[in-house]
This record gives sequence, C-alpha cells and structure tokens, in this order.
Amino acid sequence: MKEIILIKNGELALKGLNRSSFEATLAKNIKHRFRSLGKVKITCMQSTMTIEPECDGFDMDEAIEILKKVFGIAAFQRAAAVEKDMNIILETAPEYLREQLEEVKTFKVEAKRSDKKFPLTSPEISRNVGEVILREFPHIRVDVHNPDLTVTVEIRDRHAFIRGNQIKGAGGMPVGTGGKAAVLISGGIDSPVASWMISKRGVKLDAIHFASPPYTSPQSEQKVHDLLRQVTKYSGDIALYTVPFTKIQEQIRDNCEEEYFTLVMRRFMMRIANEIAKKADCSALVTGESLGQVASQTMPALACTDAVSDMPVLRPLVAMDKEEIIAVSRKIDTFDISIRPFEDCCTVFTPKHPRTRPKKEQLEEVEKALDIDTLVKEAVENTRFELIK
Repeated sequence: MKEIILIKNGELALKGLNRSSFEATLAKNIKHRFRSLGKVKITCMQSTMTIEPECDGFDMDEAIEILKKVFGIAAFQRAAAVEKDMNIILETAPEYLREQLEEVKTFKVEAKRSDKKFPLTSPEISRNVGEVILREFPHIRVDVHNPDLTVTVEIRDRHAFIRGNQIKGAGGMPVGTGGKAAVLISGGIDSPVASWMISKRGVKLDAIHFASPPYTSPQSEQKVHDLLRQVTKYSGDIALYTVPFTKIQEQIRDNCEEEYFTLVMRRFMMRIANEIAKKADCSALVTGESLGQVASQTMPALACTDAVSDMPVLRPLVAMDKEEIIAVSRKIDTFDISIRPFEDCCTVFTPKHPRTRPKKEQLEEVEKALDIDTLVKEAVENTRFELIK
C-alpha cells in the first residue's frame, strides 16, 4: 500500500478548454509549497489531481496542513492506493481508516467504479466493505443519510483508492491565474484581509508599504513583514516595496490646508503605487478600503484618489463592515498582529475635521503648492525592495 493525496479542483472544472493551464498552475504552486518536504508527482485525471510522494520520509501530516492554505483546492483527502483486488481492498480499508473508524458512531460506504472491467458492481463493493468494517468495529452502525464518516472506495484505471472524509480546501483559484496586482499594505486590520481575498481569486501579489520614520517605528515595519508572512501561507512569496514617505507627509503638513491632509496623502500614495506597480508589471492596484468606514473612504473621496491612477483600483472589502473584516482576519491569523500598538503612516498628521465630500478640482488646487512630480520621482527611486517568503 502507498499513501497519496487526492484533490478536488472545484471551480477549475468549469474552465473548459483552458482547464489544463489552470491545473498546471495549481500543480506548480503545490510543488513550490512542498519544496521543504520533498519531490512529489502530480497527475491530473478527470476532476481530480493525485499527489504521490517520490521520496522517503515525506511528512504527510505537514503536507495536509500546507494544502489547507493553497488556493484552487475545493477539497482533498488522504487515500490508500492499492491493487484492484477485492481481497486487498477488504484487508486494507478497515486498517487504513482505523483511527477514524474508532472515533465515529455511524458510517456508510460509497463505491465508484470508473473501470467497468472490475468484476464487482459498485453496490457489491459497498456491501462487502461495509460488512468487513462492521465486523471489525462493532460499536458503529450504518447511516446512509447523515454518517459521521463516509468511506469511499474508487476503482480507477491503475489503482483502487480507499479514503475517508474530505478535508475542506481554501477554495478560490490558483495564484497566478488571475494576473498580478500591487496591494497597498499598512499595519492595520483591513489591508492584509484584502490581500488574502484578492489572492484567493488567483491574483499574484506584490505589496507596497509607506514608512514615515521617525513618525513610524521599526516595529511598525516589522509588523508589516509579519502580516505578509501570514498572507504568504496562502498566496506564496510576495515582493515588498517599502516607500520612504516622511518628506512627502511633511510637505503636505507645511503647504496644504489641514482638512485635505489625508486626501492629498492618499493621492500621493496612489501616484507612487501606480509607478511601482507598472515597473513590476502589475495590472491593478489593491487597497483595503471599505465604503464609508472612515472619512477618506466616502464615494467622492475614493473617486478623488482613483483619479491619479491610470490602472484599475480593486477593493475586495468595499461592501464589508468592520466585524466581517475582523472575522476574516481571525480566520487567517492576522488579527493579533494587526492590533500590535505600532502606528503606521496613515495616522501621521491626521486632520481633526477631514473633508468627506471633496471635489477633484479642489484637491488639484490645493496640490499646486507641492512639487508633485519631483516628490513622486524621489520616493520611487528610494524605495526599498525585499522578498517575503
């Protein structure tokens, strides 16, 4: 007997003639995530992918934990792959699933026979396996409607697969199939959740962070690193661009009316992010903004910030409230990092009474006091790059 992993692709099954390219990307992502565990052979057949370890000492438990966070997987299962011999199947099933069978009160057996040359029908396979399990585990009973454990025996071309309950996957699309975008990442709760959500749709991520020392601390930057490392468990490696933003914020403070501070700052962020994203071959920007959450996130304010970017701005959280965002942040283990008491540049020089319904023409008039092109160019040229794994 050898142990393998069976993956159900979910959404990928709907991709028609393009399906093979999506499956190839998913296989590549899995191999990359398994790089510390060893080599695996991945085979695609119908709506299922098979992962077969090709090295001794492969840590199957760690592999399962990794797969829970790989986008593009609807569900997966550990399975025993045995010869297509009914005696071997009957011997293997109760032993391979012993731990699960000892913990449940009810079960049922489902058989799938894609190899029609196999001498037993699906109902006969189910009945024989069920009888063996009942003899071996007299404490459990059959429940065909709502069992604690579903034992599946699948007869394929080369092997018979024996498996228990499915493990829910992360869903979504394989990262890399949805293009590439740059997310504006702060140390708050929202932007890491936005990063996770857009990555779930198959988007490869770069990240752009604005740092304003001495107003922001090294601990603030470390918090961003830690947040991105949590996101990379789902998204894969992320290129991080850290932008020096102190000079720009001081120029805004010294030359602009206070009520426009945040809006002018956001427009500078968009201009700089736009330039970095283009150089990194990204097709869109991503932010953690939610409509109406704060003064700079009203519809007129968002329109004013978007006006300075010549690429789409995606907002995965736009219709979510704070409690919904927090729930996701807890799910992906970023919440406790986000609430560390180290402020980011968005809290620097915050106006007491920010403008909530600005007009683009008003902001353009305010910005005449600033040398926008020079400030943006300097910030982009002095941006620091590193790869977060």
